Amino acid sequence: MAIHKKPLSMRGLPSVRQLRAFAAVYHSGQLSSAAAALSLTQPAVSVLLRELEDRLGVRLFDRTTRSLHRTAAADEAIGHAERVLAELDALGSGMAELAAGRRGRLRIAVTSTIAQTLMPRALRRYTQQHPDVKVAIDDCAPSQFVETVLSGQVDFGVGTLQARTPGLDERVFVHDHLAVIADRDLPLPGGAAGITWRQLAALRLITVKPGYGVRNSIDAAAAEAGVRLEIAYEVTLLTTALAMAAGGLGPALLPASILAHADPSRLVARRLIRPTVARNIAVVTRQGRSLSPAAAAFADLLAGEFAI
Repeated sequence: MAIHKKPLSMRGLPSVRQLRAFAAVYHSGQLSSAAAALSLTQPAVSVLLRELEDRLGVRLFDRTTRSLHRTAAADEAIGHAERVLAELDALGSGMAELAAGRRGRLRIAVTSTIAQTLMPRALRRYTQQHPDVKVAIDDCAPSQFVETVLSGQVDFGVGTLQARTPGLDERVFVHDHLAVIADRDLPLPGGAAGITWRQLAALRLITVKPGYGVRNSIDAAAAEAGVRLEIAYEVTLLTTALAMAAGGLGPALLPASILAHADPSRLVARRLIRPTVARNIAVVTRQGRSLSPAAAAFADLLAGEFAI
């Protein structure tokens, strides 16, 4: 029997507490059992039922002093109520998993060398800890890195910023520098303190092509030191330059950290000095944009386990 005829939109939507009370009473058939299951008093459950009936405009239970009987309206309403409650429970558990970083999607922009060196190890550790997070790696050329992060197509980037960039923040986790990396049997000038840029002038060097990765920093440092470098081999990828150095083709100008991802038994690294050129690796994010829990967990993993 209808209680009143006002539209539901004017009476307000049922609350979660009202729906839970209705479902508990419907299945138990008793106010006392429902109250115990909900950790409420019987009067509180009665109030919730009356409020729900008022909002729906129908009577859900016929009550006497000794019994409680479901109405036809209750039989029709229970399916709707339980679907709503199930969706709310799923929403709560799903958001809890997202908040804990246990589930979600993550897309990261990385420069090509980092994709080959640091990321496989990072991904292996991350997926062990977060097996239900789907991770996509957007490996890009250094010249595309900033644009990719700024575009918003990725959650964050892992790479090196040539200079402070408007709209981006960086969280450095690898404090790196340029070095000469060569076969251990290859005689190098200088000593343990490092090799100056002037001392490089006598060597036939391996490095990346103009416009790629560290080349801008190399050319700028050489100009600052007032030297002209003899480049014997120019390649696209830092990992190619490293392989050529390991093959005895000459010393390569590379970030020192790349040696940590190679077999060091045949290679040696010497810091380049006068000037020293920093080549830090950072998590790069857009300003004003917070990371999802899954993304923040990956950034924390990089900072905690890969920092050097």
